[in-house]
Amino acid sequence: MEVLVVGAGVVGLAVGRAFALNGHAVIVAEAEAAFGTGVSARSSEVIHGGMYYPSGSARARHCVDGAEKLYNFCANHGVPHRACGKLIVAGDDAEADTIAAIRQQGEANGVPDLELLDTAAAKRLEPSLACTLALHAPRTGIVDSHALMLALLGVIEDHGGALALRTPVERLSRRDGQWHAAFGGSEPGAMAFDAVINAASFGAPTLAARTEGYPADRVPVLRLARGNYFGCTGKPAFSRLIYPAPRIDGGLGIHLTLDLAGRTRFGPDVEWVERFDYQVDPQRADSFYGAIRRYWPGLPDAALYPDYAGLRPKLTGPGEPAADFWIDGPAEHGLPGIVHLFGIESPGLTSSLSLAEAVIGQLDA
Repeated sequence: MEVLVVGAGVVGLAVGRAFALNGHAVIVAEAEAAFGTGVSARSSEVIHGGMYYPSGSARARHCVDGAEKLYNFCANHGVPHRACGKLIVAGDDAEADTIAAIRQQGEANGVPDLELLDTAAAKRLEPSLACTLALHAPRTGIVDSHALMLALLGVIEDHGGALALRTPVERLSRRDGQWHAAFGGSEPGAMAFDAVINAASFGAPTLAARTEGYPADRVPVLRLARGNYFGCTGKPAFSRLIYPAPRIDGGLGIHLTLDLAGRTRFGPDVEWVERFDYQVDPQRADSFYGAIRRYWPGLPDAALYPDYAGLRPKLTGPGEPAADFWIDGPAEHGLPGIVHLFGIESPGLTSSLSLAEAVIGQLDA
């Protein structure tokens, strides 16, 4: 088949790789001047375990399956990564009950090697940590997201596929058994494809609305949630990721993450916004200090500095239960040869290779 993938983030590139490996001719069209400049460029770069999500949900299935696929891909393609492990920590009895429930959920989802640790056992792993109980998830890790996307693109190109930059897809119409894509940009034009995968993230609903025959009542309204990150000066105090008990505002709390160089950063928080804005307000550090000192009392004053922010394409808003990944294929919407991906936020990077296989399954490719 001639396949068009719209969007060159980590999920779009993973989908393009899967189709290319199956022998199809693939073009990945990206509106920006480089791949991976949207959600994929501003994530925590965590390889998630999958213990938070409801049993049977797309997030649970694709996160657990995707994590193993991602570790294997990185090992086989020289992508820098490390299974550093994670501790989910409780600061009181109520949070301890929450963490015990997370362990049960993780085991139901097939997350390997989860272990509850008392205070002494947790402090043997991380002496600077304060907690009443911790859940150790050793298979959680970190990855160089840019190197990952570069490796995925390399597979696409090695199998004859191509990346088309500065090539926004403005409209999709159906005739003569194919999808005709109208491209904008400096060299507008049109091409016909046998299959189209809309992995345009924030732009996915707009393209769905401009897809001939796609039901208007299926086009979701995205909500923007900004996640702010703060860096930390001084010598790193932890060798693992530290997560507090989850919050009820759509996030996992202000957690401690590491990059592959060992640098420490904190975030993301959840800030509901109406427009694209990646500026980090330095004043938000005030709330970070209190949250962090619940599990790291030794955080020095004036140690935090604004680092970066990311935006998440959420399908639900403040106070609403988090929506699942939405893979809308022919069996659901009734149009042949097209799949729309909506609300692919965290754990989208972890899930990317598994999601790609699910997309292929939607098209029997």
